[in-house]
Amino acid sequence: MSAEKNNTSHTKHRHLKLGLFGFGCVGQGLYHVLDETPGIKAEIKRICVKHKNKTRPLSEDLFTFSKEDILNDPDIDVVVELIDDAKAAFEIVKTALQNGKAVVTANKKMLAEHLEEIYQLQQQTGKPVLYEGAVCGAIPIIRNLEEYYDNDLLTGIEGIFNGSTNYILTKVFEERKSYSDALQKAQELGFAESDPSLDVKGFDPKFKLVVAIAHTFGVFVKPEEVINIGIDRISDLDLKFARDNGYGIKLIARAFKVENKVFGFVAPQFIESTHPLYAVRNEYNAVQVQSAFAEQQLFVGKGAGSYPTGSAVLSDISALTYDYQYEYKKLHQPHDLKFTNRLTVEAFVSFDEGTSISMSDFEQFQSGYASHGKQYMVGKVSLEKLQEWSGWDGVGVILAPNATLTPQKETTKSFSLASS
Repeated sequence: MSAEKNNTSHTKHRHLKLGLFGFGCVGQGLYHVLDETPGIKAEIKRICVKHKNKTRPLSEDLFTFSKEDILNDPDIDVVVELIDDAKAAFEIVKTALQNGKAVVTANKKMLAEHLEEIYQLQQQTGKPVLYEGAVCGAIPIIRNLEEYYDNDLLTGIEGIFNGSTNYILTKVFEERKSYSDALQKAQELGFAESDPSLDVKGFDPKFKLVVAIAHTFGVFVKPEEVINIGIDRISDLDLKFARDNGYGIKLIARAFKVENKVFGFVAPQFIESTHPLYAVRNEYNAVQVQSAFAEQQLFVGKGAGSYPTGSAVLSDISALTYDYQYEYKKLHQPHDLKFTNRLTVEAFVSFDEGTSISMSDFEQFQSGYASHGKQYMVGKVSLEKLQEWSGWDGVGVILAPNATLTPQKETTKSFSLASS
């Protein structure tokens, strides 16, 4: 029986008083879903915000501008952290735990940067931190990795971890909107931030992948160890190639295990129309888990917007009413797994004529052509080389459909998680 069910059968649900940090898109979404879900035994006692002159739809008495009003209030059981400042968020989480309060957060950047320390703080204080809303919106992937897959041998996880970029790619690819128009619409709908670089450059899905790796394989990884390549360099030539060949383009985060090595990175990829991720459109996220016993399973749900994330945060609050906490089961299973980027990847590389990229840079060159001032080269190349090229002006990188991913030197085994 899972720990979640165990707790449910022995613990009476408590009525929780919440202290909320942040009342932006997700904070307001949480307020509304909590207000419309009478079965949840929780109420917001105080909301801490930054801007004093901003008009808000609730009574002024509910708001404070001092974090101590929440962190030092003995009546508040749970701190819900929903701000966009990762450094400040970590201080809030750390202080809340030390003050004997449980925490719910949706801050994937803060979690990715401090997950191991947050794990240690939970062990020291005995108080839980739940963060389902930080990874893939409404999809309950963290709880499933912890509970459903607690004894299964997981070999890989991949998917569309960012709803903003998936929305942009849908509009650009299917509706032939310009990249700038699609990005602007995503911002208007609240799917993308005013500074969209975290989304379109692949940082946001990388942060989520770092968290997922800890619950999939029991390995703590630093964000700077994980390579991310975004969609901001996808060209009209890339789009034409995809349409001409019946491919889609998706920004895919993936991690997989080969022997005692764990690999993980984020990059756009051409995918065939038969691939499960091909039909995942707009702001939807998808997570595909591959395991020894359950084989491949696909989870799909909304990944951007106030209500999807708000509902995930609400699920964590509900879990805390019966004292649920992550057990980090994979971390305590015996293994000697190490994270590495030593990987050869099959990719399409486009670049402006005159760029210093040549056939000799590829470990295995397959083909190439030139068109309208752009050059295209296809072949197998090291992941680290792709990361270097993706930082050059005028260079675009997209993985091949069903790309072969080959660990370097230590083993010659190949792994292809993105097969249809």
